[in-house]
Amino acid sequence: MKTAALSFQHLLAMYAGAILVPLIVGEALSLTSDQLTYLVAIDILMCGVATILQVVRNRFFGIGLPVVLGCTFTAVGPMIAIGGEFGITAIYGAIIVSGVVVFFISRFFGKLVRFFPPIVTGTVVTIIGITLIPTAINNMGGGEGASDFGSINNLALAFGTLVCIILLYRFTKGFTRSIAILLGLTAGTVAAMLMGSVDFSAVGDASYFHVVQPFYFGMPTFEWSAILTMILVAMVSLVESTGVYFALGDMTEKDLKEADLSNGYRAEGLAILLGGIFNAFPYTAFSQNVGLMQMTGVKSLRVIIITGLMLVLLGLIPKIAAVTTIIPTAVLGGAMVAMFGMVIAQGIKMLSVVISDSPGNAMIVACSVGMGMGVTVVPELFHNFPSSIQILTSNGIVAGSVTAIVLNIVFNMTPVKAKTRTTIVHQESA
Repeated sequence: MKTAALSFQHLLAMYAGAILVPLIVGEALSLTSDQLTYLVAIDILMCGVATILQVVRNRFFGIGLPVVLGCTFTAVGPMIAIGGEFGITAIYGAIIVSGVVVFFISRFFGKLVRFFPPIVTGTVVTIIGITLIPTAINNMGGGEGASDFGSINNLALAFGTLVCIILLYRFTKGFTRSIAILLGLTAGTVAAMLMGSVDFSAVGDASYFHVVQPFYFGMPTFEWSAILTMILVAMVSLVESTGVYFALGDMTEKDLKEADLSNGYRAEGLAILLGGIFNAFPYTAFSQNVGLMQMTGVKSLRVIIITGLMLVLLGLIPKIAAVTTIIPTAVLGGAMVAMFGMVIAQGIKMLSVVISDSPGNAMIVACSVGMGMGVTVVPELFHNFPSSIQILTSNGIVAGSVTAIVLNIVFNMTPVKAKTRTTIVHQESA
């Protein structure tokens, strides 16, 4: 009973993150209630599958640490952009390819990670967070194109939800603080029910059980710019997961070897690949569950395995998934401001450690964020370029990320030969 209670705590700690990604992406792509219910259900199920793949170690995959996997928020902005430009099938084509890439580079990623130091990953995360904010603001008003956009009711629900989350985060501690987003969404939805703004028809129409279906949204399509975007997202997620692996290795007193990391990366590659096949999302290690382990002191693999099984069971019950789809758009928007703001804050936190190390680092951030935001706001800037070049310039996140990677090589990885004293003396005499 105690093990089940501890497992349920882990489920609650990651649940808001697990359901918000499909809700945000589904809303942005204007999915029907049935499609949105499926998206939430399959994501919950795949979170469980991904967690089990990572925890149950074998010679081929799995790091064997008490790590919980969930869909990465880093992928939200890119998925919305890809879906808006190429359609939802291109999202899953890109996810499938990125999963295959992660699987095959897992053995070598330890050597590639030097191209993704904090100055690069922090910049990428910051750019992604900034590009997500307009989506949050639109949802606060009731959703782009809504007939009651910006109404007093919508704004009251949005800001009420946001204030609730802020107060919970400020005046609570420990586990309650870790589920502040989930509690805020619940409070906002209850308030919307009292105002008559909640439609329960999706819950009534949903079945009690379903069989997962590969390629639910159609056969995947493959677009080069979308694939490159998702590969970059996957690289950033692997860097984030590496930090979680080492944190858990320290907590469990396990000395991680290169083979352990490769197994962990390979498990994430499999999880991403399966996510693409079953129309879910890319997956990464969730740091909030590490915080929960630090609070409780319980680091049992058994607890996390049961959490994974709980997630799989919940994912097979669309009726439960449908409950989350009744959250009004304005309530979701209020929570999104906090969630996406935290993405930006995480990026700034990563940058704060290294931005002052050299003037070059400040220039990397300045140019990369400027390029990322510029292309996002004015996407037609490079429309006269050849299509092969537009792969790198058609998306603000890709443009900003590539800029950060290239400038990091220029400023931090290219040796600068100092002038010798002889050369200086010769120049002075001349």
